[in-house]
Amino acid sequence: MTDWPETTDGPETPPAALPAEGAPQPEAAAAPPRAVERLAFMSSKAEGAKAARARLAGRYGEVPPEEADVVVALGGDGLMLEALHLFRNTGTPIYGMNRGSVGFLMNEFSEDGLRERLRTAEKTALRPLIMRAVDEAGGQRVAHAFNEVALMRETNQAAKLRITVDGRVRLEELICDGILVATPAGSTAYNLSAHGPILPIDAQLLALTPISAFRPRRWRGALLPIHAHVRIDVLERERRPVAAAADHLEIRSIAGVEIAVDDSSESVVLFDAGHSWEERNLAEQFRF
Repeated sequence: MTDWPETTDGPETPPAALPAEGAPQPEAAAAPPRAVERLAFMSSKAEGAKAARARLAGRYGEVPPEEADVVVALGGDGLMLEALHLFRNTGTPIYGMNRGSVGFLMNEFSEDGLRERLRTAEKTALRPLIMRAVDEAGGQRVAHAFNEVALMRETNQAAKLRITVDGRVRLEELICDGILVATPAGSTAYNLSAHGPILPIDAQLLALTPISAFRPRRWRGALLPIHAHVRIDVLERERRPVAAAADHLEIRSIAGVEIAVDDSSESVVLFDAGHSWEERNLAEQFRF
């Protein structure tokens, strides 16, 4: 496998001098209002989403995404995930409104007061995982995942995997249907369905969650530091082929993968005030 690139620290910044005791404290500068004059719209292929896009574009005006202050995504969670990838590292915030089924990542749909909602929306920056996969022929593929990187068996044979974290083998052999590494943002998606933990959006953790573990039968996964490097090697891969998926991109018949958070990448999402991602993740833990 290819070594991860080394990181270098920048020059040390000297600590700021503390104000003298009793001295007046400077007032915090108020954040400037978010510019929301130029809007771009995108929608899923669902008829209701396309119709809503047409009405909103006619009502509020529309510019190309590269000129927009905010991109408004109309659809479900799949569309939001697509938008996160599409506008990664552009700095353009994405505001989703639910025109799909679940819509966990979306705001409630309304055509009224859109610009005011955008001005007062709460911002969350998301950093994706980066997956480096090696296939049977030795070829390498790199992909990003805002939700999770998942490995799954391709045939009726269970997968056999070796799990290494930060250069140390933690599980010599895991027999299972698969395994996934989920971000806090993705912890309520596939990870939750696989009985993994819900993580607060600002948690400095990753969820390592097995899918239908057979041996060791009682292993339920692990919580890892946010900057952990995970390596998963496929054992007996000729008899037990395994595919890897980073969000929507799938790579078949892999030999192994390396996974870590990509600190150089970021996408920005907006949620209505009082309905932030933190609140949604917390509320999800009290549903039954």
